Amino acid sequence: MNILDLPTPSLIVDRGRVIANTLAMRQRMNELGVTLRPHAKTAKSAAVARLAHGNENPQGGLTISTLAEAAYFLDHGFSDLVYAVCVAPAKLDSVSALRDRGAALKIITDNVDASQAIGAHPGSHEVLVEIDCGEHRTGVTADGPELLKIADAVAKSGRSKMAGVLTHAGHSYGSRNGREAADIAEAERAAAVQAASRLREAGHATPIISVGSTPTAMHARHLDGVTEARPGVYVFQDLFQAGIGSCGWEDMALSVLGSVIARHPARGTLMLDTGGLALSKDRSTAALDSDGDKGFGLICDATGGPLAGLHIAGVHQEHGEVKVDDPALFEKLPIGGKVRIFPNHACMTAAAYDTYHVVDGGMDIVDTWDRCNGW
Repeated sequence: MNILDLPTPSLIVDRGRVIANTLAMRQRMNELGVTLRPHAKTAKSAAVARLAHGNENPQGGLTISTLAEAAYFLDHGFSDLVYAVCVAPAKLDSVSALRDRGAALKIITDNVDASQAIGAHPGSHEVLVEIDCGEHRTGVTADGPELLKIADAVAKSGRSKMAGVLTHAGHSYGSRNGREAADIAEAERAAAVQAASRLREAGHATPIISVGSTPTAMHARHLDGVTEARPGVYVFQDLFQAGIGSCGWEDMALSVLGSVIARHPARGTLMLDTGGLALSKDRSTAALDSDGDKGFGLICDATGGPLAGLHIAGVHQEHGEVKVDDPALFEKLPIGGKVRIFPNHACMTAAAYDTYHVVDGGMDIVDTWDRCNGW
């Protein structure tokens, strides 16, 4: 089958680019001397997870963001999992059930109330304390009093135990060059190592010292004292990562196939059937300069070749509006004509689909990969 035979919208992924992206990250982690624990929330696909680890470690550790992902990846042979969202106490029964099935599932928390609930739960849990290294989303400070209180509460029951610390430099997405990302990576590393040192001095084991984001993984000067990194979007890359220098435009592996459904040359607009649901409403490239801002996605022809800088200027639920300044481009975009749109944020865009249609540098479909959705 050719991608032109697919209904639209459909999700397209280039296998060759995924292989190249994942190989590059494995080599990068080897250079830094840390274990790679890919964040599977980007692709939510066992096929991509296997490529992320390569032939040397086809069922290596993963980071997950939902318990549905934990069950899915366990069903596909991945048992070493870190649930990298602060656990709600009501989910501890589900965590225990997954552990009973054989998942080496580790959970995280950043507050004493949750750690007390973990300690009181009849299950046996492995816990990472989340450290705030500057994003100020979740996490405790490496030098604050909550860190040891959390660890003490977890260990009190004797059933659950500390597994280490975890931090995420999500504010690295605010960097605009490699130097800025490297500075944030150093703050991320230092916070995790400081917190682990305090826990060890207090008698708590910290076998895992975990950091991670794609920008910091790509630009860290070193990761001394860290045991693992958890980048995620690198498997596909996207317009925003290209805009901040974490990849090149040619590294983007994910695109959405859409069709032209309306043309209005007099108004200089046309419509695609790829709206806010098909692409997401992520406008992260708007934070870049005018050359980097690609609206809601960069429009290419069906082969993946850019169309004179066209992008999705606006979206409704099922409509994507395109501003066309060059009248000659209307000849290349007839009603029913198909295009590919490369998204701002691969994770958010892929979430609308349950299947990846796989190409390998061309337009022929060479495989299909499933993905996990829901919570």
